[in-house]
Amino acid sequence: MGSAILAGLDDAGVRDLRATTRSRSSLARYGGTGITATALEEDPRANEAAIAGAGIVISGVKPVGTADLLRQVGPALAPDAVVVSLAVGTPIAALEAALPPGTQVVRAMPNTPVRVRRGVTGLARGTAVTDEGFAAVQELFGVLGEVLVLDDERIDRISTISGSGPAYVYLLLERFADAAVGLGFDRADAERAVAQTFSGALALLDATGESPTALRRGVTSPNGTTAAAVAVFEERDLGGLIADALQGAIRRADEIAGR
Repeated sequence: MGSAILAGLDDAGVRDLRATTRSRSSLARYGGTGITATALEEDPRANEAAIAGAGIVISGVKPVGTADLLRQVGPALAPDAVVVSLAVGTPIAALEAALPPGTQVVRAMPNTPVRVRRGVTGLARGTAVTDEGFAAVQELFGVLGEVLVLDDERIDRISTISGSGPAYVYLLLERFADAAVGLGFDRADAERAVAQTFSGALALLDATGESPTALRRGVTSPNGTTAAAVAVFEERDLGGLIADALQGAIRRADEIAGR
């Protein structure tokens, strides 16, 4: 997720981007970009050097390592720095407890399309964040797509929708392509047709400003082939299946948070 954010910001022309990685081999992904990257394998104090004087510091490590990282870098933060955590299931109170008192903290839940500046990011502000600091974070993630301001509890909920959402879309693409192959199409043609159908449908949604319901009805002629297919989806309770899937993701987020 961190590399997707950096790629989007670099593409947008944001400068003075600094990153750290665990291994030297990971540095290759930043070759040819405007991102200055250092490996902890080469410099154990690379994190402290990277955040020196930074106004916004993004922590992109996994939840299990987040508190330890914040305790490590906390003393090196600039006085007015805003720390942004991407960790699922790690509430603001836990983040603030791992940092020096009064540190500005924001939780962010972006998704991978931030790489192409078409992402969705949920933001929740901590108790010490100033209006100026929060506005700066909103502006930064606004460069990468849509921004939703949420409370701390709903941040993990948005992670199950927009955060995990691209995986659901790709799974649907896979299964539609599988079905097309079952109808006699070769894999390459099936994947191209399905991907362009999804892409075109979303482009039409964006261009017209109409609701998904209205556009679906426009395609679904009474007693037609589309109506027959939609009837099968409804009979199999597609909506209930999606709701159950999101509840599964929420349960896992709650487990990570120890709730």
